Amino acid sequence: MLTYDLSKRGKAPLYDYLYQCIREDIITGAIRSGERLPSKRTLARHLNIGVITVTNAYAQLLTEGYITSVEKKGYFAADVSSYRIPKSSAPAPAKDKTEPDYFADFKANRISLKSFPMTAWTRLMRETLSISKRELWQTIPWNGLFILRRAIADYLRTNRAMNVDPEQIIIGAGTEYLYSRLLQLFGPATTFAIEDPGYKKFGEISQSFGNPWKYVPIDDAGLCIDALEESGADVVHVSPANHFPTGIVMPVGRRIELFRWVNRISKRYIIEDDYDSEFRYTGKFILPLYAQDTQNRVIYLNTFSKTLVPSLRISYMVLPKKLLERYKKTQSFYSCTVSSFEQYTLALFLKRGYFERHINRMKKYYRMQRTAILDAIRRSPLNDFSLVTERKAGTHFLLTVNTALSKECIKKRAKKTGLHLSFFDDYRHAPCCEKNVQLVINYAGIPKEKIDGAVSRLAEIFR
Repeated sequence: MLTYDLSKRGKAPLYDYLYQCIREDIITGAIRSGERLPSKRTLARHLNIGVITVTNAYAQLLTEGYITSVEKKGYFAADVSSYRIPKSSAPAPAKDKTEPDYFADFKANRISLKSFPMTAWTRLMRETLSISKRELWQTIPWNGLFILRRAIADYLRTNRAMNVDPEQIIIGAGTEYLYSRLLQLFGPATTFAIEDPGYKKFGEISQSFGNPWKYVPIDDAGLCIDALEESGADVVHVSPANHFPTGIVMPVGRRIELFRWVNRISKRYIIEDDYDSEFRYTGKFILPLYAQDTQNRVIYLNTFSKTLVPSLRISYMVLPKKLLERYKKTQSFYSCTVSSFEQYTLALFLKRGYFERHINRMKKYYRMQRTAILDAIRRSPLNDFSLVTERKAGTHFLLTVNTALSKECIKKRAKKTGLHLSFFDDYRHAPCCEKNVQLVINYAGIPKEKIDGAVSRLAEIFR
């Protein structure tokens, strides 16, 4: 006879607790498959409960398939052996996988989070939350809030000499997301070209979408146009204002060659990635290809992740009007991936001049940071066997070290000294035959008080 201590049910309804007890016995095999259960009246008398309680418990077990009913014979336990889960030890509690605690991270291309105008941003966010605009609570347009697209268009006109209609701007959560939309827009029959060396992740994204891509070499003037022509590519991804990791600025002669290439065949396009172009420490800003394009063949990409904070995943692209119509027909069913509150706050941040003032402050800060780390290298033993190559832009430079040490040996020594290093070869597709080691020194996220110590540890690696 089934016997259960119903006083342990707590706040659970009596029928529900009885149902749970019988179900557990069936699952664990305490009640064998095909075994006949007591009649409702018999079990009720045995447990000193009402028949309706047993009726409700049996009904739930019957509904879920733990028991079967045979007319005039009663209720029988069903075969649920395939549902039994073998007992095992409890899994270990999940650990928070935090990043290693380096003394100095020269690899991460981070920004100085301390310099972010948190007070102003928080105030604007509170203002946004207090606004009772319907557009903040409704479904976001596929291309983003108009107020942000208009603010970006105004910024591009005054700071990048780009005449852009807000309708041409599409907001997305990161340039990688927008790049994936472009891959889908052009389709798998389109071949993409990517600079070598360059940002490898775009090649990986292309591969995941099944789009063919080609690595095209660069020289001191940027992308080699002859090699681009030979690659058979239809679309090319370039960073003409500040190539990563070399920092090369594409001169006007090479830009003219690139425009000749793209205008030669109607299906060709240029994807201009203007990432990190705001941080130039001498002279005027570099005019984007988009502003020089007369045939509407340039797609412009940029992000706020580097200029503000990485967690603010707001990027945008500007499409030529003809390509925009194609995008509307084939891609506009995708929802905008950035919340309306962040978009509205960023729009206020741009419109009220906070962004421009922030860029000016950061340029001054990074200029001082750059000077401090270059001075530290000149004072250190590194100066005797290394060469700095930098273009007075961005937040990194190249350090060529005359050493016989292997890359793996350098990595191991760096780890022991608490440094995280980035190698130029990491961004190269074609094999390198150079004997010296080239490091990509990202200095934006190195605290000022750690610069001398970081450079001293770097020099120790090569001793």
